[in-house]
Amino acid sequence: MAREIQVTFDCGDPGALAVFWADALGYELQAPPPGFDTWDAALDALGVPAENRNDKSAVVDPTASGPRIFFQRVPEGKTAKNRVHLDVRAAPETAGDARMAALEAECERLVALGATRVERHEPSPPLSNGFIVMTDPEGNEFCLD
Repeated sequence: MAREIQVTFDCGDPGALAVFWADALGYELQAPPPGFDTWDAALDALGVPAENRNDKSAVVDPTASGPRIFFQRVPEGKTAKNRVHLDVRAAPETAGDARMAALEAECERLVALGATRVERHEPSPPLSNGFIVMTDPEGNEFCLD
């Protein structure tokens, strides 16, 4: 039986990183629990103090087909390369110049949202169709693929 997964990011600013990844992936910020119009109302009811309101955040796929992505505040910053990273499938059905042009356009969009471009890897068939390595606003590596 297949298992549902959640991808979790340790970070310094869960709210801001959730907004970045929602925009990057076409996801939505997770809605507050049933019975609450806002997260502030839910957190008030749960007794969560103001200083802890940005300890966690999450984004969800509006089509419910992709995994939930959870962001949790941790005290330490990022110190090394990710051992696991996301490949954002920005041009899965394209090849050659058209593929790299689509990846470049998406790279520009994500840089405007706060990502950083790291390096471009040219196509080298049959091993690679080309990709761009980037980092999110907190330095987590991901690839445009």
